[in-house]
This record gives sequence, C-alpha cells and structure tokens, in this order.
Amino acid sequence: MHPLALRLPRGLLDPRLARGFEADADGLVALQIRVAGALVTAIEPLWSMDQAALAALPLALTPLVEPHAHLDKAFTADAFPNREGTMAAALAANQREYGVRTGEQVAARAELALDRAWRNGVRAIRSHIDSVGPAARASWDALLEARERWRGRLELQLVALAPLAHWLSPEGEALARAVADGQGLLGGVIGPPYGQGPARRAADREALLALLDLAERLGCGVDLHVDESDRDPGVGVDLVARVALAQRRAVAITCSHASSMGLLPPRACDQLAERLAAAEIAVVALPTTNFWLLGRRPGRTPWRRPLAPIRSLQRAGVRLALGGDNVQDPWYPGGDFDPVELLRWAAPLCQLMPWQRLGLAPFSTAAAAVLGLAWDGVLRVGGPADLVLLGAGSWGELLARPPQRRVLRAGQWLPLPGQEQPSPLLLPWS
Repeated sequence: MHPLALRLPRGLLDPRLARGFEADADGLVALQIRVAGALVTAIEPLWSMDQAALAALPLALTPLVEPHAHLDKAFTADAFPNREGTMAAALAANQREYGVRTGEQVAARAELALDRAWRNGVRAIRSHIDSVGPAARASWDALLEARERWRGRLELQLVALAPLAHWLSPEGEALARAVADGQGLLGGVIGPPYGQGPARRAADREALLALLDLAERLGCGVDLHVDESDRDPGVGVDLVARVALAQRRAVAITCSHASSMGLLPPRACDQLAERLAAAEIAVVALPTTNFWLLGRRPGRTPWRRPLAPIRSLQRAGVRLALGGDNVQDPWYPGGDFDPVELLRWAAPLCQLMPWQRLGLAPFSTAAAAVLGLAWDGVLRVGGPADLVLLGAGSWGELLARPPQRRVLRAGQWLPLPGQEQPSPLLLPWS
C-alpha cells in the first residue's frame, strides 16, 4: 500500500509522537501514514522534503463531530419558510410543520442528512427530536431506524426535546423510560425567551430537578437548550449550574446555545464559566442559528451578537463544542451538514483560529469529549484509518474558498460524484 503524505494539525496527532513531529508556525505537522485494512499501521515524519514540496502537501483533518442537530425538521424551509427571520416566526412555522409531519418524511430527511454528513466528513451527530405531540412517536421510530442503518459508519445520538414541565408528569416519566430504552438523552428548553421572572424560574427549577432525577435513575445524559436569547443574560445557564452544584448527581449535562451568557460583563461571565466547569457541565455553541435569529431589530443591523463566550468557557476548563444546529428549516435556512464549511464560518464569526489547538478542538477532540465518543479523533497507530483530505495546502487557502475534499473511511476513499464504488488508497484526487 502506498503511503499517504499530508499535513495534519498537531492537536489531531498522537501526543506520544515526539522527535520529528514538531509543528510549524501554522500548527501543522508534515507526515506520511501507512494503512492496512481499516487501521493506521505507521505514522512517519517527513524529514527530507524541501519547503516547496512540504507546502504542496494537502491539509488533512480527522473526521469531525456535529454535536447539535435537528434531523427531524431538516430540509423543511422551502415548505415552511420563515420569511421574517425571527424566533417567533420560526416557532410558528415549526409547529405547522410538526402538525403534518410523518415518519416517512423524517426517514427521508434523516437519510439525506446522514449521507451528506458522511460524505462531508462527519463521524458523529447528536440530534434533538421534537418529542411531545402527534408526530413524536413517528419521528423517534424513523430516527431509531436510521441510527441502526448507519451503525458502524456514523454514530447517531438522539435527544428527547420536550417542554421542561413535561418531565414532571406521568407521561414525561413514560417518555424518559422509552428514551432510556433507546439509549437516548433527555432534553428541554430553559431560560429566556420562553418565560421570564421569579415564578418561571421557580417552575423551571422544579422541572429541572425532576429531569435530573429521571436521568440519574434511568442512566441518561441530559442536553438542554439554554438561554437561546438576547435578553436576561445567563439566567438559565446560572440556574442549571447552581442546581447541578447543589445536587452533585451522576448525570452528564450539556447546555446547548448559552447564547445570552456572552452578553454578561466580563467578570460575571468568567465567574459563571467557572461554576459550569466546577459542575462539569459541557457547552455547545451554535453561532449560525443564533446569529440568524437573535438580536433582530426592525430597520437596524444588530450590534450585539449573542453567542456562548467560547474563550471564557475554554479558559475556565469547560468542555466546549461548536455545532451547526438547524439545517434548511424555519430556524435557519442555510447549512448542509458540512463541518468544514462550519469551521470556515466560525473563523470570522467567532474569531476562532483553527491553527490554534483551542480553535480546532470545538469541532474535533472537544466535541468528541462532549458526546462521550469512543474515539477522540486523534490519529494514532492502531487507530481508525479515517481522514478528510482537503484541496488546500494551508489554513489561508482553506479560509479563502470552499475546498475540494476526499474522505477516507476505514482505509478506503468514499466515491467521488459519478463513481459507484469506493476507490483504493491511491492518489487522493484520482
């Protein structure tokens, strides 16, 4: 088998590899790998190439992770548009779609989404599912079947998205048991804009305690939509952190969005980040949907952009992932389950620099930790022969234009458009 020469970010390479594997100023290591079957059998530094030859090597990543999606409603924007681009209009359109949703539609959307994600270089997705109402059972059945079809290729985690108060009811407990039987997670919505004031916070606290009790008894993780808002900064996240610290339950908790937290004054923001770290709560930042929906003012361009405070959270030691969220639905009309495109967007939107370890980790190693994946995404001898080879030789080229790519899965290139079978491990653009 011919070796494959490439440049890989040092953060995605086995840290036990030392001499000869030093990174350049862009955080990249020039190396070649050898593959047998589905595994990497050797990783060797490139010593003798001149600078021009090294610069011509393609940039490569290990397959990335989508930590927050909504497969049940993906690709519905054309039939249920949100012309206003507001949260209220998105919710209204979503409810209309949910009222006529069928299992067959969800199955077709999921198959399209998973196939695109697979070919774009995604290896795992966590998807939330609307789980209360007439289409809940059909949606779950369709996505459980999709998870089985894709098992061994793309890992699919499923989260029951329900009103938080639902977990206080007998119906909520029955749903939690069904979700646990399907090895899913429990979820909900907490914090503004869905209700405000002391009475709502007290009700949210009671429901959150019930949710955590169910999750602990049934052995489920929890992933909440928290503070997807541009007002009352951080109140939902603060509630979750304080309850988690007081309860100290053996439950893995993720706060998705945490958008308004970024509007807190710096000291208050850092203190809340430290509470999240102490409670071992993970955060998933979701810039595309947040920037599309939040902060809208008629006739004005928003100057405040609610977004989870990525740097503060990372500095405090919080596990921080970054996801695409909605794809072509009433909540966001764009997206295509493409993690490389999301990485390109995040550079200007979030000022994330992918040549830094903490700029790339939210899409790769940190995202794998948030989802509790078996593979951390680090290339090592004996590990998966899975790569995303990009038609870019540098980070600047990657950010300049959408790159070509070849995706290596279990030691074989996925077919190019027009091909029917995977190609052997030869030249990547052949």
